[in-house]
Amino acid sequence: MKDIQGQLISGVFFTALAKYANLIISLVVTAILARLLAPDQFGVVAIATVAIAFLNLIADIGLSATVIQHKELDRKALSALFSLSVYITLLLSLIFFLCAGVFANWYDQPELRPICQWLALSLLFSGITVVPNALFYRDRLFKAIALRSLVIQLVGGAMSVVAAYQGYGVYALIINPIFSSILIFGISYAKFPLKFTFSFSLQALRPIFSYSFYQFLFNIINYFSRNADTLLIGKYLGMVPLGYYDKSYRLMSLPLQNITQVITPVIHPILSLHSKDLGYLNRVNLKLVSFLALIGFPLAIFLYFSSEELILLFFGPQWELAIPTFKILSLTVGIQLVLSSSGSIFQTAGDTRSLFICGLFSAVVNVTGILLGVFYFKSIEAVAQCLLVTFAINFVQTYWLMYMVIFKASIVPFLTCLWKPVLFAGILAGLLYSADLIFNCNQQLYSFLFKSLVFVPSFALLVWFGGYQADIKQFINRKRGNN
Repeated sequence: MKDIQGQLISGVFFTALAKYANLIISLVVTAILARLLAPDQFGVVAIATVAIAFLNLIADIGLSATVIQHKELDRKALSALFSLSVYITLLLSLIFFLCAGVFANWYDQPELRPICQWLALSLLFSGITVVPNALFYRDRLFKAIALRSLVIQLVGGAMSVVAAYQGYGVYALIINPIFSSILIFGISYAKFPLKFTFSFSLQALRPIFSYSFYQFLFNIINYFSRNADTLLIGKYLGMVPLGYYDKSYRLMSLPLQNITQVITPVIHPILSLHSKDLGYLNRVNLKLVSFLALIGFPLAIFLYFSSEELILLFFGPQWELAIPTFKILSLTVGIQLVLSSSGSIFQTAGDTRSLFICGLFSAVVNVTGILLGVFYFKSIEAVAQCLLVTFAINFVQTYWLMYMVIFKASIVPFLTCLWKPVLFAGILAGLLYSADLIFNCNQQLYSFLFKSLVFVPSFALLVWFGGYQADIKQFINRKRGNN
């Protein structure tokens, strides 16, 4: 038990170190590019990125989670999976390259064609990296993953900025994904040089196909649930509104991703060692929910009240129309942050079928909300409002199913974990609203610093008087003990 906790803490520590360094780099790079490029250029690349993300999911076909979960896979089986991923990726990359013109015509954006054709290269290298990269996580090489991520983000970001200054325009935005995919493949394959074979048998892998199949279905469904907004806004509301929406969503996602991607990549590889102990998984889940809710709900309130300052400081006055959308989307941060750990629990318990059911329900609800926002209300602000409602519905459904099917236990302890963070968020909302009335300043920097000075000590006091200080001390002592 202690060894597992030590590995979890160590994994989170190294992942956090890289992610927060990456966050700083990403903010600087994004702020520079936002001042050099137009909103419609970001909109065009957002459409291409959504297409690439979908094809990457098909290339994965659930293999990443399968390799991590099934530690009994030997080199022969892993080589067969690697060979399969190479064949699938080559086919997908060729199709995407040849169909780039059709994709560009659909959105009436001629510039999409060369962008998609260049990004086919990123798809190729990302797809053939799936199995070697999953082995980094299966073997819990979190320090190496963190170092790799930091170097790639730093070099790729610098290349994008230089390209933008040199006048490459929209192409500056695709340099980083292409470069990153190539470098990640090189590093991953050098560490785990799996053998490619022209003919191979998947007979020995049949027992794991059910797990992989439902994981794959979930990935596809979750993709449409998460990206239908971008696809529909770009097609029916236009590239300029999409540019504002995409920038709002990405800024909202920055703190979200740099918290979830510190914790969730570590959960499955570590907890898979105790996949049969549902009582242990339940206890871990409650701790994760309590921790993520404590961060997420107050953070959502801070982002809501600081939305104008954040948009104008990072992106400049030309992005002012993104403020209302960002303000609404920021309220989803707490819900999304807590939900981010649920997939790892389903995966670790070996029940990817229930994970798929959650994804299917989520997709139906989210897409319905997006359709209402796009076709009935016809604004990006309405899309954001609909997503706020649908995320809340999905939150309730996911954890109800988890406790009914996986843990077969009462959901009351889960609900008990949430009341303090929600109360904290309400108190912070009152404090920041009062701060807005007292300190009415037109200087965004001073206004943001003032709100930060209200938020940070208030949050610290709430954590202390809320009884969380014992958990924090325990975390620090364990970290020291593992160094």
